Amino acid sequence: MRHSRNWSLAAILACLAMLGPFSIDAYLPAFNEIAQELNATQLQVQQTLTAYMLAFSAMMLWHGSISDAIGRRPVILVSLFTFAIATFGCAASYRIEYLLFFRVLQGLSAGAGITVGRAMIRDRFDGHEAQQIMSRVTMIFSLAPGIAPVIGGALQQWFGWHAIFLFVAGLTSILLYVCYRWLPETLLVNKRQSLSPRALAVGYKEMALNPTFLMVALTVALNFGGLFLYISSAPVLLTTHLGLKGAEFGYLFVPAVFGIFLGGWLSGKMAATHSTSYTVCLAFCIMGFASIFNVGYHSFFPPSLPWTILPVMIYTCGMSLSSASITIVALDLFPQRRGMVASLQSAIQVGLAGVVSGVVSPILSHSVIWLAGGMFGLVVLGLVSWGLSGKWKSPVAQ
Repeated sequence: MRHSRNWSLAAILACLAMLGPFSIDAYLPAFNEIAQELNATQLQVQQTLTAYMLAFSAMMLWHGSISDAIGRRPVILVSLFTFAIATFGCAASYRIEYLLFFRVLQGLSAGAGITVGRAMIRDRFDGHEAQQIMSRVTMIFSLAPGIAPVIGGALQQWFGWHAIFLFVAGLTSILLYVCYRWLPETLLVNKRQSLSPRALAVGYKEMALNPTFLMVALTVALNFGGLFLYISSAPVLLTTHLGLKGAEFGYLFVPAVFGIFLGGWLSGKMAATHSTSYTVCLAFCIMGFASIFNVGYHSFFPPSLPWTILPVMIYTCGMSLSSASITIVALDLFPQRRGMVASLQSAIQVGLAGVVSGVVSPILSHSVIWLAGGMFGLVVLGLVSWGLSGKWKSPVAQ
């Protein structure tokens, strides 16, 4: 019975975490139709994604801190309600300015699930059980980037772009009901923190000046950056270098999602029998092998399937394997402020992903060997960051 409850909580938290990436990827196939129907330029439609990401990353700093003060459950419920209203607003938009406004509102509310969810797992579970639940969330969550463009493309083709947002709004409404009925409060009243500006400033300052936390959080962000480099470079990699069509983006996303799912499964299996240091070491070996193979292959051969995509799948397996363990290490550094830890860690991850997407990808995407070198460089930086954190000898999380 307890095992069933754990899976149920993992499924709810994973669905909450999926909202953010799903609402990013699902409407990408409809960019052209949106531009035509709303009499907007491609740049203006692209700005709806940029505005969403900026709002998403900015609000991530606050979801967890607010949940430390008033509890996890109210933050989740209010955020879901806001996201549902914003998504219905997107579906009803008939001018690009309205769509931009509601995408910002979506971004402000979408990050609560993944941020507060991490804190809820560590509130409720200890040791290897926490890693197992975190890994299950990763496994389910990993489906979003793979299925969102497929569902979005089908809805856009059959019913038009409005149907994409109506579909997401419907799912959000169902999830809101499920959370209202069955999502428990995991933060005890006697463990809640003050939401005063002074208390928040002290908490953020303590974390920002803690080199161990910064290195641990940066490790997760750099590892994710290796994947995001290829996601943001996908249009050039797939169409220019591999000669594929837009409808064939699954050649990258499906293997990447499979790797994430496999890494999450391995993490859950290893949680009870292997230390954090062993798990993370194995993960870096997998990511290192993937990046070295990537550089080696493209040093001698032109890009081709499956060899250009295979390293990405192997890399995401290692990335996912390490994610739960390193995240728990970060949460345990400040056990009284787990919501704030989750917020700041998520903000660092999203911020670095933005740098990779906006700066690194445009520089490297013109060449597959440069992309491979970028992946290798991020692995090295992640390994250095993990070493500098001093947590590479960590036992199983307690």
